[in-house]
Amino acid sequence: MNILITGGAGFIGSHVVRQFVNQYPEYHIYNLDALTYAGNLENIQDVESAANYTFLKGDITDADFLAQIFQEYKFDGVIHLAAESHVDRSIKDPLAFVRTNVIGTVNLLNECVKHWKDNYEGKLFYHISTDEVYGTLGETGLFEETTSYDPNSPYSASKASSDHFVRAYGETYKLPYIVTNCSNNYGPNQFPEKLIPLFINNIVEKKPLPVYGDGKFTRDWLFVEDHAVAIDLVFHKGIQKETYNIGGFNEWQNIDLIKLLCKLMDEKLGNEAGTSEQLITYITDRPGHDRRYAIDATKINKELGWKPSVTFEEGLAKTIDWYLDNQEWLQNITSRNYRDYYNTMYKNR
Repeated sequence: MNILITGGAGFIGSHVVRQFVNQYPEYHIYNLDALTYAGNLENIQDVESAANYTFLKGDITDADFLAQIFQEYKFDGVIHLAAESHVDRSIKDPLAFVRTNVIGTVNLLNECVKHWKDNYEGKLFYHISTDEVYGTLGETGLFEETTSYDPNSPYSASKASSDHFVRAYGETYKLPYIVTNCSNNYGPNQFPEKLIPLFINNIVEKKPLPVYGDGKFTRDWLFVEDHAVAIDLVFHKGIQKETYNIGGFNEWQNIDLIKLLCKLMDEKLGNEAGTSEQLITYITDRPGHDRRYAIDATKINKELGWKPSVTFEEGLAKTIDWYLDNQEWLQNITSRNYRDYYNTMYKNR
């Protein structure tokens, strides 16, 4: 079986590539990544020499390139992770998110239909999406697979659109598909624009910890290695045309998470208790900031037997250890264009 994983040099994608390369030597895994700012080949160094692995540099917005590789490699399955994913960036440049998340997804769908339409047996388009497509929750309630879409940012609107296209191709062209919507991922190899690696790096460098608004925005957190296992299960055992929500079964207000992170960092760095909390700096909230997300992951638990393998405290401690043990990786990332972006987004707020 030839499987195409898009975005496989990024944060979540690299863990999924590793999961499939290591667990399924009988498959050949093709990793397609454009290597934009968040795509990093250092994330997958440990599998690059595997006999069942091939890296393909290319962009899903390039329809001609996709046509070429689909013709050459005869993919049996697509695990689609390639996406622009940072809300702040989507506010700054919405069209970049439309190009990658919407047009790029449609390009992939077109190739799948073209090459599979005569025999869909054994084929699958697996689309990974986000809980942000559901909008925002009040103080109670959970996002379920049947929750209506209500996106509030250019990022979530672009992902909602791509989800709709996947389902439309399933109905119109009978394309076999599965969609999953996940909560906030955290763990090793995450690009330091996201909250946890950003704050780990800022604490190490004694920089301010920028907290939006009052800090009481609530998110469900999912350890990335648990997500990779869930994706494996869904790909092999999920029911076609179904949706599965994948969440960590744990909600945290941002400010509580940040204080826990500060406490753990002080312990690991040998700081006096409370040192890192002094770096917390409240900044102007971003537009359209959803107040609360919370995933009901009961369906994937009951139907496929998946559940998180670690508590949030355990996963966060593992994550901190990885970043502290991989300072060179972090330095290689932050020495690129990221510093300019960081200054643009946060310096004057």
